[in-house]
Amino acid sequence: MAIEIAAAAGTAEALVARPSTGTGPFPGVILYMDAFGLRPRIQEMAQRIADWGYVVLAPNVFYREGTVAELAPAGDMTSPDGREAAGKAAFPRVGRLTPDKALPDIDAWVSALAALDDVAPGPIGTTGYCMGARLAVRTATSHPEVVAACGGFHGGGLATEDPDSPHLALGNARARFVFGHADHDPSMGPDAVARLGDALTAAGLEATNAIYAGAPHGYSMADTSAFHPEATERHFEELRALLDGTLKG
Repeated sequence: MAIEIAAAAGTAEALVARPSTGTGPFPGVILYMDAFGLRPRIQEMAQRIADWGYVVLAPNVFYREGTVAELAPAGDMTSPDGREAAGKAAFPRVGRLTPDKALPDIDAWVSALAALDDVAPGPIGTTGYCMGARLAVRTATSHPEVVAACGGFHGGGLATEDPDSPHLALGNARARFVFGHADHDPSMGPDAVARLGDALTAAGLEATNAIYAGAPHGYSMADTSAFHPEATERHFEELRALLDGTLKG
């Protein structure tokens, strides 16, 4: 189902997925989309997570740029050329979603999740894809009192040399982290993976920080040419273990 959220700079659409069976309340999870936005693939992923026994909120983090319909990919992304064309339209939006805009929105997403029907009080989880992995980490570091689980998959820019790099705030976090990095990813190369790992260790956090061999950037997105079924299933297995181990203990 779709809802609207009063975010920092206006009204944002969001998808909500609930378990297909069972009665609540259920732990809450925020799912941060990739650069290509809210679309059927994100709904599928949110529902799969929900059916593990969670209420999942997936906000349109690009609401400042337009509605879900307005920002939807215009063509078929299952070919490399189609994915590249969609990226040219989407990637400028990623750069404009700066931390000073993202952090007030994160407050709104956390509050909106807590207000949903059937969401249990207590800790929540978050997971993000591509640039959404950065938002997941920022959620865990800006709301350490509530975020107990954080997943990031084929994320980019998680540990840069910029003064506002997400990894620099990991000392604030209390969550358990699972990262599944794409292989040979220019947006998250081996040096950046190592830098992230060092930051996780320095913060004393329980974490997995792995590169998925042979998996390209965007591997979980079945509607694009980057889809890698084995890596996608591995990510779902590791994400479920993370969420169940932290939110259902």
